[in-house]
Amino acid sequence: MNRPYNFSAGPAAMPAEVLAQAASEMLDWHGCGMGVMEMSHRGKEFIAIYEQAEADLRELLAVPAHFRILFMQGGGLAENAIVPLNLSRGKAVDFVVTGSWSQKSFKEAGKYCQASVVASNEADHHTQLPDPAGWQLNEQASYVHLCSNETIHGVEFQELPDLKALGSQAPLVIDFSSHVASRAVDWSRVGLAFGGAQKNLGPAGLTLVVVREDLLGHALPICPSAFDYKTVADNGSMYNTPPTYAIYMAGLTFQWLKQQGGVPAMEQRNLAKASLLYDFIDQSSLYENRVAKNCRSRMNVPFFLRDESRNADFLAGAQTRGLLQLKGHKSVGGMRASIYNALPLEGVQALVAYLREFEQTQA
Repeated sequence: MNRPYNFSAGPAAMPAEVLAQAASEMLDWHGCGMGVMEMSHRGKEFIAIYEQAEADLRELLAVPAHFRILFMQGGGLAENAIVPLNLSRGKAVDFVVTGSWSQKSFKEAGKYCQASVVASNEADHHTQLPDPAGWQLNEQASYVHLCSNETIHGVEFQELPDLKALGSQAPLVIDFSSHVASRAVDWSRVGLAFGGAQKNLGPAGLTLVVVREDLLGHALPICPSAFDYKTVADNGSMYNTPPTYAIYMAGLTFQWLKQQGGVPAMEQRNLAKASLLYDFIDQSSLYENRVAKNCRSRMNVPFFLRDESRNADFLAGAQTRGLLQLKGHKSVGGMRASIYNALPLEGVQALVAYLREFEQTQA
């Protein structure tokens, strides 16, 4: 029996092979007599799972040796506080606001530092990206924050800015929750990257932080010990009990990604999926995508019916055809198809076939 295609923005679809393996190991992991959820995080069995997951992730993302990989909790929303607690030193921080998530990051950071918006696309209704050449960067900023892919509005930086070329010595912090492992990261331009796993890497509960070593050890005195990056790094992400099962599931996903050919292969698949969907929407008389073509997200495709009175009928028809979770975010309306790594090309082909069919019935 074929599974429906899940276009949820997160928690999102996971590879069927990963789910099947986890099911087979639920009661007994590799003959040890217990499931992963039952293991001590300090036992040899889980340590082996953790070390393999970290090594696979470092390989997949080509993370340089002078960066530490931290497995934390709290999701991207918690990192909106944890990052300034660790990196701001209580001083100025620059924010590039390109949608809902970077706006949330800016507001949260204001509790711990002097947060300033140095560029915004709000006037364009978050449908374009502000040209880095026009960013009003603060020379004294402790770091510059941006969300490299905005899940709700569907805009994505196709290239990370080179802050040094813009005259800034501040490290770049990126929230890459919704497109991590879908394309390569230029680590020469990044000081810290964070993301919740529940969109492209695994289940909810695990938060990934990749941080340059020289940025460790500067946490504000009010920073909780469990959120101090240096403490977490010094204790191998086990200062407190980590999200063990989520790490295990992410580890299986990392292995699946390697079997698919790694990030380069996934990037080509994602380009093919995104092109197929955008190309159909662009030629349609019923649907529209409002994001500028040079910054459209490969992962999250918002689209609208020009006749929005047909929205309910469209979603009902999609549901009966096994095309799930296509309703847009409540803040913007319309529809949204999240086409993460685990969503196969066949899923996008099925969606396009339905888009065509529904459009023909409206003629």
